[in-house]
Amino acid sequence: MINEVFMPALSSTMTEGKIVSWTKSPGDKVERGETVLVVESDKADMDVESFYEGYLAVIMVPAGESAPVGQTIAFIAETEAEIETAKQKAGGQSGTTTTNPAAVSAPADASTQTRQAAIATEATVATPTNGNGASSSVSSGRTIVSPRARKLAKELKVDLAGLKGSGPHGRIVAQDIEAAAGKSQPAAPAVTPAPVATPIAVSPPKPAPVAAPAPVVPGQVVPLTTLQNAVVRNMMVSLSVPTYHVGYTITTDNLDKLYKQVKSKGVTMSALLAKAVAVTLQKHPLLNASYTEQGISYPSAINISVAVAMEDGGLITPVLKNADQADLYSLSRTWKDLVDRARAKQLQPDEYNSGTFTISNLGMFGVDRFDAILPPGQGSILAIGASRPQMVATDDGLFGVKRQMQVNITCDHRVIYGAHAAAFLKDLATLIETNTQSLTL
Repeated sequence: MINEVFMPALSSTMTEGKIVSWTKSPGDKVERGETVLVVESDKADMDVESFYEGYLAVIMVPAGESAPVGQTIAFIAETEAEIETAKQKAGGQSGTTTTNPAAVSAPADASTQTRQAAIATEATVATPTNGNGASSSVSSGRTIVSPRARKLAKELKVDLAGLKGSGPHGRIVAQDIEAAAGKSQPAAPAVTPAPVATPIAVSPPKPAPVAAPAPVVPGQVVPLTTLQNAVVRNMMVSLSVPTYHVGYTITTDNLDKLYKQVKSKGVTMSALLAKAVAVTLQKHPLLNASYTEQGISYPSAINISVAVAMEDGGLITPVLKNADQADLYSLSRTWKDLVDRARAKQLQPDEYNSGTFTISNLGMFGVDRFDAILPPGQGSILAIGASRPQMVATDDGLFGVKRQMQVNITCDHRVIYGAHAAAFLKDLATLIETNTQSLTL
């Protein structure tokens, strides 16, 4: 049998992917669960594993080129004798675009699913489903394990049999191996939509050095990267949302004092601000909500996205999940890990597209104030300016110097009205100005 390999959808917004590299060459033997290529999605590089066993017969899209989601990018033959047949089949498809219907619509019937490499369009990690459509970490008797977790299991001598995965759709990830070995606590299972059945699995790639951006040549037109194209699409979507802006001046003397106290313990200003915003959102769930055609969607968690500029162009928003519940020190450690992996393009889609409220801080660059563009799927984004010494009138009628910063919130007017935004900003200012120490509790 000859099986087609399709360009997988690594996120719900991905429309095409760029092949970073093929880890196998035509004629190489391919095992089930073995990585065959690395694909650059919207904002991350992902390993793509094969659930087929056979031989990589033909590569239709070479490394460095892009293909739409669902297009045939390779053929895998079950036997060496079928390699020539696969080449002939590939030759018949050259010059045309082959789209896998299961990749963009409802799942095919069971017999078709066993022949096609259907891919998940809603899941952060593509995994197979069982006969009832429920996701599972086992397919055809095989446990679904990320390459990093499999390697770690060998090093720590952890038996994968019977181990329950906490990754998306039951996938076994590195944290599960560490927990089984007694080194850490297992992560809470991710709740994600059940994906379309797929014999192509996506797993976290091995760390790789990030290439420095190419120098800009005057007069040259430089094509947008996959990440930059993703940002363009998101910004165009934002044009259809009726937004408005509300500004507020916050005195930061206490915040700056606290930061000096905890900075030596690894706490970052980004974590401090994220924690302050998350705690304030507990009192203002509407600011954490978003608009849908069915009504206002209230998330079950407060996940703070923080905008990070990438060195090679583009923007990514790593997410601090449950930021209101995590302590300040854990939040800072998590943030450092997210930023490091974001710049190495190692984030999973769920780590940059699950935010419910976004912070954009240009104050670190000395910017006084600015308007931020609302991300798709969210109701609010907070733009934070620099904290500067200002001459202000005190309550006793005298003049004094206080450090102040300008914040400006952008809201979806279909969900959040001006009074709601103003009340949120007032409570945020009160927390930062008078109750900052509570952030360390």
